[in-house]
Amino acid sequence: MSILIDERTLALVQGITGGEGSFHTQRMLEYGTKVVAGVTPRKGGSSVHGVPVFNTVERAARETGANTSIIFVPAPFASDAILEAADAGLSLVVCITEGIPLRDMVLVLKHIREKGARLIGPNCPGVISPGKGLMGIMAGDIHMPGPVGVVSRSGTLTYEAVAQLTALGLGQSTCVGIGGDPLLGSGFVDILELFARDPQTKAVVLIGEIGGACEQEAAEYIKGGFPKLVVAFVAGATAPPGRRMGHAGAIISGGGESAREKIDSLAHAGAVIAPSPAEIGATVKRVLEGKPG
Repeated sequence: MSILIDERTLALVQGITGGEGSFHTQRMLEYGTKVVAGVTPRKGGSSVHGVPVFNTVERAARETGANTSIIFVPAPFASDAILEAADAGLSLVVCITEGIPLRDMVLVLKHIREKGARLIGPNCPGVISPGKGLMGIMAGDIHMPGPVGVVSRSGTLTYEAVAQLTALGLGQSTCVGIGGDPLLGSGFVDILELFARDPQTKAVVLIGEIGGACEQEAAEYIKGGFPKLVVAFVAGATAPPGRRMGHAGAIISGGGESAREKIDSLAHAGAVIAPSPAEIGATVKRVLEGKPG
């Protein structure tokens, strides 16, 4: 099995006629993802890489059966794109777009919850279930199917961790980039809950960073009885307080947001801490083999 996406996923691409949307649609198709529709207002009736384009999400979903959307719409219009996907009844929305204003995301998150949809992102690399489907901008060729789930705030560190796992013969069940913004559709706990119910997933790599309380919330959830092995790495150990480091959410603005505090919380909860980004894969291998240290 896997979480979020699999062979039954029927994908719809919002912003398919733009440069990024077109490029990544082709890559998703090449990976084997069933991309059944695209949406760009006033471009209905055209096609991109053989995928029919519609003017609205509602019509695209109704005519093609699409159940998942991925959004490559520019930031000023991306919040409306998320709302449109939720209103059309799509169960999963993956938003790649970065730079969406926080005040827009406050309204989006409230609406998404009311509609019962799940949002991944914004400002994320997406989701991949190796061998089953890709919804995002991840490099499919570094992944392989297997028992390790990955959930991360950092796209770059996700790729690094996956490359190490694959090189060691440790495939992945699903890899989820939750995004680096302060307000996200899904946090670590939301994804850990899905991994907890997935029989394919035997261990989870959790990659955090400074800023916010997402990692502490994950630690509390893990401590409450998460049934899988967890290997964690938190980036930003040398980051100075008050300075944003890369992502919009990666800033130490209050107590408990430093890398050391997050690491301590996760270690206390029972997670095994990878000492460096270069040792994530080796740490997972040791944990799965039941070796200490």
